[in-house]
Amino acid sequence: MVRAVEEYLKPEVVRQIARLDLRAQFIVRGFLQGLHASPYQGFSVEFSEHRRYTQGDDPKDIDWLVYAKTDKHYVKKFEAETNITGYLVIDTSASMAYTYQQQVTKLDYSISLAAALCWLMVHQQDPCGLMVFDEKLHASLPARSKRSQIAQVLSILSKVKPSGKTDIGKSLVQAAAMLRHRSLLMIFSDLLADPEPIRDALLRLRHRGHDVIVFHILDEAEVKFPFDGMVDFTDPETQDRLVIDADAARRQYVASVQAFREDYRTFCFHGGIDYVPLDTSMQFDRALMEYLVSRRNRF
Repeated sequence: MVRAVEEYLKPEVVRQIARLDLRAQFIVRGFLQGLHASPYQGFSVEFSEHRRYTQGDDPKDIDWLVYAKTDKHYVKKFEAETNITGYLVIDTSASMAYTYQQQVTKLDYSISLAAALCWLMVHQQDPCGLMVFDEKLHASLPARSKRSQIAQVLSILSKVKPSGKTDIGKSLVQAAAMLRHRSLLMIFSDLLADPEPIRDALLRLRHRGHDVIVFHILDEAEVKFPFDGMVDFTDPETQDRLVIDADAARRQYVASVQAFREDYRTFCFHGGIDYVPLDTSMQFDRALMEYLVSRRNRF
């Protein structure tokens, strides 16, 4: 059954995102605009503040109205306009359909979070586009800043049915080849694949000057392992089956997931990539707020 766009744009969700915007207005502005702050003051004409005139400043920048009032020379300090182009890059492979006890799958959670980010970017008149992948990119939408873009993004995602295997590394290489300008890539995936091609692709994006945020989304059960007794697991992408004693395996499993996340956290830190580990038990607005706060605090 095709999910309706309204599932993600129902009034309470819109209000929830709007409240997030109101609470985080200054944080979001700093997050999105600070991300690509240009070193070229005066390249565009967004006024920032005054400072005392010093030798070497362009006399054309002197504010003569201030001089008339203070009898001192001050120059107008300008800040480059910082529109950035963002792309939501969403994993729609079969493993993203998994949920144990939560009402939303990993894909549903990704879509809700992506919708909030798209809404916030478009609200700031920053272009936002979409790329959807499993083994390869299979849908995309050019970045635009029109108010209708959020509906266009969700219209595509409402038709997505998670299926098939995933090749994250290959898909990110394809995404890189499509980008003509420096962009912000917001990647949503469970990262359940060979890490080496993924890391290579992420570094390639960084080397090309793109900013990258990896939202690592797991189901709550994949993090906490709430199973008991003998459990029959089936890999949704390969259909491989594995029967294990959950009680005996729990400690090692939880430690492995923690190490899995920590390895990505360390790699991303050294690669200049933002890494955001999430699970589906976290309210997406709170998760986004916490991330934006932590991001803003680093600028």
